[in-house]
Amino acid sequence: MSRLFGSVRARATLGATLVVAVALVAAGAAVLLSLRSNLIGEAGTQAERSARAVASELAAGTPYDKLSGLDGDDGPVQVLDEHGRLVAASEDLERISGTDTDRVKPQPAVKPSGGDDDDDADDAAEPLEAGEISGESVFSNGSATIDGDAEDYRFAAVEVETHDRGHLTVYAGSPLAAEHGAVRTALTVMLIGFPLLLGVVAAVTWLVTRRALRPVEGIRREMAAITQSEDLARRVPEPDTHDEIARLASTTNETLAALETSVERQRRFVADASHELRSPIASLRTQLEVAAAHPELLDLDGAVEDTVRLQRLAADLLLLARLDAGERPGGARVDLAGLAREAAEGRTGVTVDAEPVEVTGSRGQLGRVLANLLDNAQRHARAAVTVHVRREGDRAVVGVADDGDGVPEDDRERIFERFVRLDAARSRDDGGAGLGLAIARDVAVRHGGTLTAGRGPAGGALFELRLPLG
Repeated sequence: MSRLFGSVRARATLGATLVVAVALVAAGAAVLLSLRSNLIGEAGTQAERSARAVASELAAGTPYDKLSGLDGDDGPVQVLDEHGRLVAASEDLERISGTDTDRVKPQPAVKPSGGDDDDDADDAAEPLEAGEISGESVFSNGSATIDGDAEDYRFAAVEVETHDRGHLTVYAGSPLAAEHGAVRTALTVMLIGFPLLLGVVAAVTWLVTRRALRPVEGIRREMAAITQSEDLARRVPEPDTHDEIARLASTTNETLAALETSVERQRRFVADASHELRSPIASLRTQLEVAAAHPELLDLDGAVEDTVRLQRLAADLLLLARLDAGERPGGARVDLAGLAREAAEGRTGVTVDAEPVEVTGSRGQLGRVLANLLDNAQRHARAAVTVHVRREGDRAVVGVADDGDGVPEDDRERIFERFVRLDAARSRDDGGAGLGLAIARDVAVRHGGTLTAGRGPAGGALFELRLPLG
């Protein structure tokens, strides 16, 4: 059973069929009940009309044997006196039920006595004047047999006060054969039509769902092929339907493009890291091999410098790996003004102009950002580096400016890429590996902020770090 309904198409077909089936059953029951109620109401109206016609004749003093409603053509009729005795009935009436008496032959009338309990019951009701017919009718269901034909009837009881025969009750019936026939016909039509309609709904839902899900199967096959081939340059087909499936295919292709970019970035990162590590390792190995053969030629300072460079590069790579893994910054309160003064302490030519501003994040990572920006500024400055810390709206702004040559406008975004160094930086021995600004921007983004490069007041570079206030 789980395999039978294991597909979306099967479940959608089953769900649609069940919903339509419940709706059809509910609607069919409502139609049958409404039809039956209307037909019974019409039968009751016809029975009441017949009863009032007989009551009008009785009120006019017509004898029982002259009543026109007793011929049995319109249905069974009974006339009962105030004691419940049958005083008149339809011709050829053989059996009856559903009225106050099942007698079919009239009984001789008796004069009421003054102490009869029925008189007390009549006194309790609002009395009718002689010749008056009650405005209310009482309805009931029963059956009757007339001249050998047995049918179900809707009976109406109407009371009438006569001049010479006292209080009488007239029962007249209208056949329910039309109601039974109409209900049976409607039920038969429903029993035949509902399964056919459910079959049509199931078939249409199956075909429509198959057509709608066909692009999904194409997307699945292409994704399976991409996974097997590991070719992230491939894309899934996008149907020209402008619906949810088309948007799913478009989003899938965007995800594949982002994944391809990420994988390519990681490959380039590994290649650049290998290249950057190869130079200091080769230099350090050469110095150690020379020192092993000729101890007097050992360049101890150069070996220490290469080791420190390796240590810094390994630390940068480790931090980038943690940032790429989605490491979240801490929730500590960080005073940017104090942090800027700490980062500038011991550096020549650096001035700090800061107002107290607090943000939430990692003190260590934000300190690393300021250190990297100051290192970059001092590397390119002619004489002075200025640090400003201020508040702008709901943001804290840290600006680091130098009086150097600045960053060309075309390169102001490229310098934040990993292992990217401009020609001016490459010409310097302490130009670094090109990871400082990349780390600074990644940390800023992880803290919900931004890091941009522009032109400073002195004509050099201006790096602005904007972070949300704590």
